[in-house]
Amino acid sequence: MAGQTAASTTDSAVISTRGLTKRYRGGQLAVDALDLSVPRGSVFGFLGPNGSGKTTTIRMLLGLIEPTEGGAVLLGEPMPRAARHVLPRVGALIEGPALYGFLSGRDNLLRYDAADPTADPATRTARVGHALERVGLAAAGSKKARAYSLGMKQRLGLAAALLQPRELLVLDEPTNGLDPQGMREIRSLVRELAGDGITVFLSSHLLDEIEQVCTHTAVMNRGRLITQGTVAEMSAAGARGKLAVTTPDTAEAARVLKERGVTDLVTEGDEITGDPPAADLAELNAALVEAGVRVRAFGVKRASLEDVFVQLTGEGFDVAG
Repeated sequence: MAGQTAASTTDSAVISTRGLTKRYRGGQLAVDALDLSVPRGSVFGFLGPNGSGKTTTIRMLLGLIEPTEGGAVLLGEPMPRAARHVLPRVGALIEGPALYGFLSGRDNLLRYDAADPTADPATRTARVGHALERVGLAAAGSKKARAYSLGMKQRLGLAAALLQPRELLVLDEPTNGLDPQGMREIRSLVRELAGDGITVFLSSHLLDEIEQVCTHTAVMNRGRLITQGTVAEMSAAGARGKLAVTTPDTAEAARVLKERGVTDLVTEGDEITGDPPAADLAELNAALVEAGVRVRAFGVKRASLEDVFVQLTGEGFDVAG
């Protein structure tokens, strides 16, 4: 995981970076020697707290700002040198869409497309209609953008990114500020786009979001890459799972578990969790039963990305916003 770098990537990497660094005036280090590899066909979660360097990285990947050191390769081409050739194959939604509130959703997309020198005017109307349908806004296409909910505005921004066929979709905090329904809509759309074969690079500060929609992830903290790999690998190798015991006899259960080497015990309602000991768990369960504890459930919960992040950084993190 952490050992994966751009130097070891193959042609299957849609995004790769080597030593990518951005230092601003005054010496502020926003991104520090980033080695990143994004596999083709993945939904890649770029995870980190606000201020960890995610947006700065995305701006360098898209050629919007130049790195201080290092480099990035997008779709096999060096950035920003090949931006004119690469960017028509990339759709992006960064920090929310800029919309004309007095125009309808459809007219906003027509303006976006007209500003694209690579877009074919002859197919513009059809492509706008298809993009609206794809994001579930066909019925609302004639409504003024100012009347759109935040979730609808985000979907319209995605529609703008999908006006032409794309190999890569870059989304910076796509569910930021949305209510739970809006978040579900965007996540569902991301899954559909991935099902169509588009590689999705999604930055987020929400662990819940990454676990629900992503196949791969990388964790950033204070400008540095901490680790990267598949979501399953991250949870399996990054932190141990938690022993969880459900019982109405929590006090007695806690005493037995502590005596048997279970540490960091936490009781919530009728569930006790803690770090499992090296001993055989079957023997631990038997000890609880012998002590008269009524065990209703017993097992080890898979480590979450939250567990991984806390273990790696010693810091807390947003789970669901």
